[in-house]
Amino acid sequence: MTCYDSSRPDTLTTGAGHPVGDKLNLQTAGPRGPLLVQDVVFTDEMAHFDRERIPERVVHAKGAGAFGYFEVTHDITRYCKAKVFEHVGKTTPIAVRFSTVAGESGSADTVRDPRGFAVKFYTEEGNWDLTGNNTPIFFIRDALLLLPLFKTLRDSSLSCVFCPVCPVQVSFLFSDRGLPDGFRHMNGYGSHTFKLVNADGERFYCKFHYKTDQGIKNLSVEEADCLAATNPDYAIGDLFNAIGNGNYPSWTFYIQVMTYEHAEKFQFNPFDVTKVWSHKEYPLIPVGKMVLNRNPVNYFAEVEQLAFDPSNMPPGIEPSPDKMLQGRLFSYPDTHRHRLGANYLQIPVNCPFRARVSNYQRDGPMCMYDNQGGAPNYYPNSFSAPETQPQCVESKFNVSPDVARYNSADDDNVTQVRTFYTQVLNEEERQRLCQNMAGALKGAQLFIQKRMVENLKAVDPDYGNRVQTLLNKSNAEAQKNTSLHVYSRPGAIAASSKM
Repeated sequence: MTCYDSSRPDTLTTGAGHPVGDKLNLQTAGPRGPLLVQDVVFTDEMAHFDRERIPERVVHAKGAGAFGYFEVTHDITRYCKAKVFEHVGKTTPIAVRFSTVAGESGSADTVRDPRGFAVKFYTEEGNWDLTGNNTPIFFIRDALLLLPLFKTLRDSSLSCVFCPVCPVQVSFLFSDRGLPDGFRHMNGYGSHTFKLVNADGERFYCKFHYKTDQGIKNLSVEEADCLAATNPDYAIGDLFNAIGNGNYPSWTFYIQVMTYEHAEKFQFNPFDVTKVWSHKEYPLIPVGKMVLNRNPVNYFAEVEQLAFDPSNMPPGIEPSPDKMLQGRLFSYPDTHRHRLGANYLQIPVNCPFRARVSNYQRDGPMCMYDNQGGAPNYYPNSFSAPETQPQCVESKFNVSPDVARYNSADDDNVTQVRTFYTQVLNEEERQRLCQNMAGALKGAQLFIQKRMVENLKAVDPDYGNRVQTLLNKSNAEAQKNTSLHVYSRPGAIAASSKM
């Protein structure tokens, strides 16, 4: 929070910096006369007020942000040449934004919803944006389904259409971890598969993980509902107060690595974001520590305008063929240009301040700096303007199959959620999962309930049968409490009998 010296107040000015003599009274023609158009103190204030809102994010609208650093604790240069990892002990400034997904900016922090977990590393090779969630998987594996998914997340009946696509994500969401206790007590995941390239040009596939050092902590359904009603900004306040009190939250950063040879022979598509890689086959490799030690000074400037783009990757980190990642490479920067303007990367919180930006992009609204002076705005040129760096060319890869729209709906969608249900959750957690699932389904139409239960039985018969039993009880109670009342005007029956 900004502190002001009340004994020496600043001079009140207009947006153009002109001192204001009177801020309480309009300029009018006489004490009872109309307002004058020349009252620029009023028009300056009102015109800005009318424009001070920008479009909220279509998803991840409600969130909290904080700043800190990433420190390398283990050497992974054998896998990646990115300078952010170049030696043990190196630190890099970071910005982090946590969020819910489906709710608007005024929604509650404690609803059952995935949580966004996005990190911006301000590296000397440009910013690296690692956008992810508190889940290692996602609902869908094909980016063409993003639009219908986001439009159905608020409707339990329609959301169930997507359950067969990724029942493990839905089961994770309706388990205890669907209601994290704030943002400090949850893990984060890059979720997608990425490609790492080392200094020798060797390539590896990779997944990124953040493990909370505060320990996993979740809310009960009752606690979450109570907080949604009494303290809808609970998670934002919890993070802000912890940092303000010097209780800096931290996460340990890990990678999983898969060779190209293993990817070719893997039992399922290794780029499928609806599945995880086994930690037994591909163990977590420690990399570093992420610490948050500074709150935003101004929420709008540093959190609302904070923009993450998964296509921001420094040399050594590249995209994989993950269909969802490929779709996000376009959609994220495109939405930022819509929300914040063509020059959103010049906004201080988004600016790659540790790298010198030199290119041939010019002009556009909200150009905040010198517009690169008189340097040439075309390439190639003969004036010693920015030149390409051949050592930073992306790694080569082969593409040979036929171009088509490939349907992946018949992939194995149940094995991993079966493992989650039978081996990861204990008996009490399984029971709460089934109760939460039935609670979300009880308002859906019966054919939707039946379809969902059949999907859960395919995962594990016990899973589907438990949910069906709870639905039967709920449906019976609803039927018992439903009675039909027909109201008519007095005399209507008598009048109709004479017809």
